Amino acid sequence: MSFQKLDDLGHKLEALEHALAVLGADEATHMAVGGGEKRAEAMSALAGMHHARATAPEIADWIAAAEQETLNEEQQAAVKEFRRQYTNLTCLPVEFVERQTTARMRSEQLWRDLRAKNDWAGFLPALEGVVALVREEAALRADVLGLDPYDALMEQYDPGNRAADITPVFAELKTFLRDFVPEALAVQEERLAKHPLKPLSGSYAIEKQRELGLAMMAAVGFDLTHGSLSVSHHPFCGGVPSDVRITTRYRTSDFLSALMGVLHETGHALYEQNLPKAWAHWPLGKARGMAVHESQSLFVEKQIGRNPEFWRWALPVVERHLGEIWSIDDILPHVHRVERGLIRVDADEVTYPLHVILRYELEQELVSGRLEAADLPEAWDAKMRDYLGLSTIDNPADGPMQDVHWPGAAFGYFPSYTLGAMMAAQQWAALTRDHPSADEDLAKGNFAAINDWRRDRIWSQGSRWSTPELLERATGEKLNAAHFTDHLKKRYGA
Repeated sequence: MSFQKLDDLGHKLEALEHALAVLGADEATHMAVGGGEKRAEAMSALAGMHHARATAPEIADWIAAAEQETLNEEQQAAVKEFRRQYTNLTCLPVEFVERQTTARMRSEQLWRDLRAKNDWAGFLPALEGVVALVREEAALRADVLGLDPYDALMEQYDPGNRAADITPVFAELKTFLRDFVPEALAVQEERLAKHPLKPLSGSYAIEKQRELGLAMMAAVGFDLTHGSLSVSHHPFCGGVPSDVRITTRYRTSDFLSALMGVLHETGHALYEQNLPKAWAHWPLGKARGMAVHESQSLFVEKQIGRNPEFWRWALPVVERHLGEIWSIDDILPHVHRVERGLIRVDADEVTYPLHVILRYELEQELVSGRLEAADLPEAWDAKMRDYLGLSTIDNPADGPMQDVHWPGAAFGYFPSYTLGAMMAAQQWAALTRDHPSADEDLAKGNFAAINDWRRDRIWSQGSRWSTPELLERATGEKLNAAHFTDHLKKRYGA
């Protein structure tokens, strides 16, 4: 039975994916600097093994035969997703995958060292190598999938995403934000004039912040028997559903930065931990793309973590762990702080999409060859000045070197962040229609009904539906950016 062969293959691929995920998480958190070269070799070899096994010619026959077999609905959905994955994987030869994995890992390792030194010139050759390989990948995929090169890259992160659909939505959002950012800043100034900002004490021991983060993770639903919290240069969620590795980074001067990072990554982790376990070894059991993933992380960070009702419950938790007493009126100006800044991961809800749109526009130009890596600092600075009135021309560490995505060859990923923010706002609007007492639940620290809704509508569905179908089934409507702009107006407007 051909489906049984696919099922067996799924178990073998899952084992290799497990090894790669855990080795990758370890490399970014605990590995000694001197282990980098051998780790890159090991992961390159494993990636090659995975790719060779997942793209074996006989799999095409198994899929074709399985499509003719009498299968239940879940098995039929599994075969459909096996075919989609196989088509995308067979775009790339094994030799290319190994070459790209080695270049990507060495580039990431260099980036971690050279970003701290603000050494653009030292990093540029590695980035140029990555960009060349990304262009090669885009061409290989575009040829097989019948898509434009950039669309073929986005397809790897969010099946169905197309620049022709996204660009007009982003253009409209950019227009809205150019007007709304000054309005939000003016509203903030007016509020602060009436109620001056209570400063953070600036003395937050890392271990106390860590314990606070763990308490918040557990409260919102993270299963600490199947996951952990570490430190990394760039916060991430990695590992596997049975062993989710999330990270943050700490500042002793500001507990909110790390806490919001923890909440964001916990949103990713909740999705992973609640995927259907019976499908774990099938592509069907994986998360449905990065826009959906980002909608889950941003839901926890923004819809929950910046909700005033959440803080009615959270402030006593903060007091227990950090020994500071805050009133709701004193903490909200920090939680809802709007500020033009250089760093995407530290950006507020209002300015964040402009950081994403900047990267979305630049990486399309890089992939197409209209922009070379060497010209990134100037191009980045021009857009940063235009969108946020800030300059990075003498500061590439906080410009084109600030994110791990490009050093790691993750082109086509960035649009997912802002699409995810829109989807999160839409999910909250639907949830509160179905469950009007959601705000009251947050004020009590009761996340059960909120998580039940998300488990039923999003998490348990795996990759059964396309991203647009999943959103429409969960919320009752297609992607509607008005939920996001309404959310911003309500929270930050006059």
